[in-house]
Amino acid sequence: MHIEKNVFENIFNTIMDVKGKTKDNIKARLDVALFCNRKNMELVCDASRVIKPRASFVLEKNAQLLVYKWLKSLRFPDGHASNISKLFNTEECKLYGMKSHECHVFMQTLIPLAFRDLLPKGIWDALTEISHFFRDTCSSKLNVDHILRLETNIVETLCKLEMIFSPSFFDSMKHLLIHLPFKAKFGGPVQYRWMYPFEQLDITVAM
Repeated sequence: MHIEKNVFENIFNTIMDVKGKTKDNIKARLDVALFCNRKNMELVCDASRVIKPRASFVLEKNAQLLVYKWLKSLRFPDGHASNISKLFNTEECKLYGMKSHECHVFMQTLIPLAFRDLLPKGIWDALTEISHFFRDTCSSKLNVDHILRLETNIVETLCKLEMIFSPSFFDSMKHLLIHLPFKAKFGGPVQYRWMYPFEQLDITVAM
């Protein structure tokens, strides 16, 4: 569950270019110049400043506002997820205080919807594959043959993401995705092992 939360936050904050949280920062662009052959993403320096060209996976300001307005209008069935619109700061255009379960719902349900018509098709396809990967590994019923396909497909999906995002996007959490199908194959449905029900409990311990 924390792997899913970390992956969601990195994807959302990078695409929405959230200041201080995006993985597409100046250091990331310096890595691009060292390790990647992507001239369109390298920093441009002039006499007075350093310019960071907008990457293809980063939404323009108008598109970001469309996503935030859509999030502000979202309503979920009672008990499905908390009201995400209350976690949205209209002045700073940021989401605050999202718990693991809200990230879980966003990752598996809203990622493909939020960016469907705003990102290039190749990028949207890769993000949708990640969304479906988490949805399938968290399914209440698992088929061994399907899990074996997930083990193969997640490697290909991560390779697609490596061709999209800068190297700094890929921390240890992204590598752990490869091991999730293996754990599901031997541990069974994850719903019997995750901590969401306990996170949602409001327990007061009497001292």
